Amino acid sequence: MQQDFTQGAIRPALIRFSVPLMAGNLLQQLYNLVDTWVVGRYLGKEALAAVGSAFSLMTLLTSILLGLSMGSSVVFSQFWGQQDSKRFKQSVANAFGLLVFVTVVLLCVAYGSLSAVTKLMRVPREVEGYFTLYLSVIFAGIPFIFLYNFYAALLRSVGNTIPALVCLFIATLTNIVLDVLFVLVFPFGIAGAAWATVIAQGLSALALLFYTIVKKPQLNFSLKDCSPDYALIRRLASVSFLTGMQQSIMNFGILMIQSLVNSFGVATMAAFAAGVKIDAFAYAPAQDFANGFTTFVAQNKGAQKPERIIQGIKEAFLLSCTFCLILSLVIFFCAPILLTLFIDPGQKEVLDIGVQYLRWEGSFYVGIGMLFLFYAIFRGLERAGVSVVLTIISLGLRVLIAYTLAPVFGVLAIWISVPIGWFVADIVGFLILLRNKSSY
Repeated sequence: MQQDFTQGAIRPALIRFSVPLMAGNLLQQLYNLVDTWVVGRYLGKEALAAVGSAFSLMTLLTSILLGLSMGSSVVFSQFWGQQDSKRFKQSVANAFGLLVFVTVVLLCVAYGSLSAVTKLMRVPREVEGYFTLYLSVIFAGIPFIFLYNFYAALLRSVGNTIPALVCLFIATLTNIVLDVLFVLVFPFGIAGAAWATVIAQGLSALALLFYTIVKKPQLNFSLKDCSPDYALIRRLASVSFLTGMQQSIMNFGILMIQSLVNSFGVATMAAFAAGVKIDAFAYAPAQDFANGFTTFVAQNKGAQKPERIIQGIKEAFLLSCTFCLILSLVIFFCAPILLTLFIDPGQKEVLDIGVQYLRWEGSFYVGIGMLFLFYAIFRGLERAGVSVVLTIISLGLRVLIAYTLAPVFGVLAIWISVPIGWFVADIVGFLILLRNKSSY
C-alpha cells in the first residue's frame, strides 16, 4: 500500500505510515541487541566493550549512507507529489549512481584506516584484539547497508513502508539463529557474532531489492534514465550530502564521546555499550516517526500545500512528545532490569554505571524526540543545512561540556551533557521554524 499524504486526515495517516517504520527499526535494533546479549553474557566484558566501541563507529559509517538515502528520498517524494514520473525515475537513477560511488569510497576508507581508528578511539589493550577482529568482519556488510537503506528510502518516498519491515523481520530471525549457532554452538567467538549480522544485513538488502524490481516496476529506472542530469545531480547532492553530513556530525560527536568513555576503563565501556543499545532501542520509534514525517512534508511541499504542512507539524509534535514522556518513565524505573539482559547481575560496578547513564539520558527523551522532528521538517523542505546547524549545536555542546567537565566530575558530566545539547538545539530549531513559515 502507498500513502498519499497530500489529502485526507493527517493524524491517522502519520500513524499508519510510521508504525511499520518504527517496527522495522526496532527489529534492526533487536538484532543489534542480540549481538550485545550473546557477546556480553557468553564472551565477557572485554568482548562487550569491544562491540560497544565498534557499534559507535559502525553507526557513524551507516549514518553516512542512511543520510544520503534519506536526503535523496526528499527529492523522490517531491517529484512523486508532483506526479512527475519521468523526473522521479531520473532522480532515482542518478541518486543510485551517486550512492554506489560513496559506498565504494567508504569501504576502502573503513578497511584502510582500521589501525588508526583503534588508536584514535583509545581502545584499551585488553579490548583491542576483539575490536579489530569484530570490525574487520562487520565492514563487509557496508554494501548491504547501502542497498537496504536506498531501497527502503525509495519505497518510503512513495508512502510504502511494509516491504522493508517484512525484510527486516526475516533478517532479524536469521541473525538470532546465526548468533546462537556461531557463538554458542560453534566456537567462532566475536567474529561469529559479526558474521551473523553481515549475513542478516545481506539477506534483508537483497530481499528488498528483489521485491522492488519484481513488484514495483513503476519505481524502477531504465538505462535511458541513467544519463547524468547535472542539474538534478546538484539538487540531489545538495540535500543528500547535507543530510549525510548532519547524520555524520551527529554520530562523529557520539564517537568522540565513546573515546572519552573509553578512557574511564573497561567497566565504564561495558556499561555504556549496554546503555547505548537500550537507549537506541528506546527512542528509535521517535526517530522513525520523524523520518516518516519527512515524507509528509516533502509530498505536501511538492503539491504546494503549506497549510497542510503547518497542521501536520502540530500533530507530529503532539504525538512524538506524548510518546517520549511515557517512554522516559518506563526507562527510569526499569533501567536496572533492562541492563541485566546484557550484564551479569554479579558485575555490580558495571550495572551501577549503566543505571546512572540510563536514568540521566532517559529522563529527557522528549528533547531528542523534538530534535528529530526539527531535522525531519527542514529536510522535507529541502533546507537540510538547518539540520546540520542544529546537529552541530547539539553535539558540539555535548562534546564541549563532556570534555571540559569529565576530568573534574567524572562520567556524570558526560551523561548530563546529553540533554543539555538536545534542549538548546530544540530552542534554536523552534526559533528558526517560526521565522521561516513562508518557506513552506
